[in-house]
Amino acid sequence: MAGQEHDDSADPAAVRRHHARSRTAGPRENPGLRRSDITVTDERAVRRAVKAAALGNAMEWFDFGIYSYLAVTIGHVFFPSGNSTVQLLASFATFAVAFLVRPVGGMVFGPMGDRVGRKKILALTMIMMAIGTFAIGLIPSYATIGFWAPVLLIFFRLVQGFSTGGEYGGASTFIAEYAPDRRRGYYGSFLEFGTLAGYVGAAGLVTALIAWLSPDTMDAWGWRVPFLVAGPLGLAGLYLRLRLDETPAFQRLESENARARETADPARTTAVSGKNGLGTIFRQYWPTLILCVALVGAYNITDYMLLSYMPTYLADELGYSDTHGLLILLGVMVCLMLVINQVGRLSDRFGRKPLLMAGMLGFLVLSLPAFLLIKQGSIPAIAAGTLMLGLSLVCLLGTMSAALPALFPTGVRYGSLSVGYNLSASLFGGTTPLVITALIGLTGSELMPAYYAMAAALVGVVAVLLMAETAGKPLAGSPPSVSTDEEAAELVRARGRSADLR
Repeated sequence: MAGQEHDDSADPAAVRRHHARSRTAGPRENPGLRRSDITVTDERAVRRAVKAAALGNAMEWFDFGIYSYLAVTIGHVFFPSGNSTVQLLASFATFAVAFLVRPVGGMVFGPMGDRVGRKKILALTMIMMAIGTFAIGLIPSYATIGFWAPVLLIFFRLVQGFSTGGEYGGASTFIAEYAPDRRRGYYGSFLEFGTLAGYVGAAGLVTALIAWLSPDTMDAWGWRVPFLVAGPLGLAGLYLRLRLDETPAFQRLESENARARETADPARTTAVSGKNGLGTIFRQYWPTLILCVALVGAYNITDYMLLSYMPTYLADELGYSDTHGLLILLGVMVCLMLVINQVGRLSDRFGRKPLLMAGMLGFLVLSLPAFLLIKQGSIPAIAAGTLMLGLSLVCLLGTMSAALPALFPTGVRYGSLSVGYNLSASLFGGTTPLVITALIGLTGSELMPAYYAMAAALVGVVAVLLMAETAGKPLAGSPPSVSTDEEAAELVRARGRSADLR
């Protein structure tokens, strides 16, 4: 049952440290809300949590980014020589393989994170991701070991995918449960800042290698360098994550469950047990899971279309060199990094739904004009087209990390989000480069990426209309979380006035 395994940071002393500033002052001003019911966050603890979660996300997308940007080279190295399109399709199919196992990772790691704590699982996923990526850099080529080269590549891609199944759900849950309610969008945006940083790091390193090394040298050993860099990055991320305490929301949940067990009141036990965790999620939360899948599907298709597939599109369909395509995308991603935290602030001020709707409508309306611009072939036109898509994407990137964890209550948040997110990423995200490449091959239309993004955005528009607004509100199953004692006191007074009016 949940709670029989305890994280060291979830013991009573740790709980007291986290809630030392959440104290009861004077008589209860509102029978429904006391000062002790409110979590007053520690700014330094929040920043440490955000840093550790964002670094892990950066590493995840660095790993996935380098594979995308080296897709052509990987096709040459790991698959039989012959038709270059077949090699590229084989490379993207291997890219998609990692996403097929992501839901399995989510179903394993998610409920574990709800049972034993967020911190332990995030450390485990970090280790597995680093090992999988580092090992790819050590695999001999097809010319050296033949059939075993693609077999080993697929195996370690599966390791990557399995570990990633527990990464996003855990990292976004970790930040959401640490952040104060009124700044959850701002702090959550740093998770996707990490995504962009990972992509920028991958694109920058691959661009530098392509510029410095000849094609033969890249095929011989240059492609290995970005994968081997993942080892030290993983150790740094693991160190940061192991230094963290558990989230205040999970600690409070563990305390409530412990009290329920002591009083022999199982009805009050709110954590999900490992035995029935998935059953509870699918049985009780399936409507919200479907909404999560729709939101993430629209978001992932547009994300992977722009940040993963675009350099290949520019190279294969428009004849640009790999370096030019990556440099253009690098510039766009740096621009997005400059504004993404402001998008998070805007979502705190105006709500998640307006920002998400702006992003979805942006892709629905601007995808076709953007790709028509890109097809013009000049660098200014390509930059303008990709920036149009990028500004639509940043509305999703800066908001989704705060919106998704708020869909589910604390006791099943990690598990539900991991399952929903990874089912959608598996079906729609990782397959995006493969599907677009195949559609272009079948139809001969270079505008297929635009049509695919528009279809995804239309689904996203409907999903945003159906979701509830959660900005500024406590997470379901968690008490209010504020930044200062003064804000806590004001919240108690406001609730008291509201009760008096009723």
